[in-house]
Amino acid sequence: MSDYLPNWIGLIIFFAICWKMGAHTKILNALDARSSRIAAELAEAERLREDAEAIVADYRRRQQSAEQEARDIVTAARVEAERLAAEGKAKIEEFVVRRTRMAETKIAQAEAQAIADVRAAAADVATIAAGSVLADLARGAAGDKLMTSGIAEIKAKLN
Repeated sequence: MSDYLPNWIGLIIFFAICWKMGAHTKILNALDARSSRIAAELAEAERLREDAEAIVADYRRRQQSAEQEARDIVTAARVEAERLAAEGKAKIEEFVVRRTRMAETKIAQAEAQAIADVRAAAADVATIAAGSVLADLARGAAGDKLMTSGIAEIKAKLN
């Protein structure tokens, strides 16, 4: 132990000199400064974490808002598409009804024209047949008799 005694005495003297020069206050001040710096860094880190959480929360709100808006747009588009489909269907049905009426009208007109044409043709045929029958009657003795009675009738009406 005697070999270590001078070392211990040197160490004690070294510590006494350091104490006298205020090394312990410098060390404590340095540790306090480091402690303060670490505390400030921790406070800054906490503030940054809170800012990041606020930003994340804001983006989540925006995302939810955007998703809701997208759902609303899709719903509105579906409603609009259904409305347009219903309008289109109604217009098509109206068009079909209108075209059917037009076709029925044309058919009725064609039918009336055909009936008129048939009647005119029948009248022409009847006129020709009646002329032929009268021409046959006007020939011979019966024709002379008709001619005489017609002339007498005209004279009586003129006088």
